[in-house]
Amino acid sequence: MNIKIINKSTHSLPEYETIASAGMDLRANLETAVTLKPLERTIIKTGLFIELPIGMEAQVRPRSGLAAKKGITVLNSPGTVDADYRGEIGVILVNLSNEDFKIENGERVAQLVIAKHERAAWQQVEVLGETERSAGGFGSTGVK
Repeated sequence: MNIKIINKSTHSLPEYETIASAGMDLRANLETAVTLKPLERTIIKTGLFIELPIGMEAQVRPRSGLAAKKGITVLNSPGTVDADYRGEIGVILVNLSNEDFKIENGERVAQLVIAKHERAAWQQVEVLGETERSAGGFGSTGVK
């Protein structure tokens, strides 16, 4: 699939790192470094603008290494870039650690996954079909 992109950053375009990668790393496009204090959040711009086909979305997701090692994650995960959005892709990062985290220009801060989606058409009814789980909520299928 071809996707139109404008790159106003100082970095190369995002790319898949392996043949089986689902996501492409997004890099911070900063004039000066940004320090995130514990529990602080900020929007990190990428310098990237895209035009997705209708029926597609771009999902902004955390990088597992940053989350596991540094406590840095995407706050609204996954963030959605809709097909009709033409603004700069930004990443809402939050620092869930107890230490300051410095974000440098070019640092890989998130990953972008391109995905298909469906549009729902609601069919209002009076009764829903029964299942074994039925109305069982969080944790209702067991702990193991």
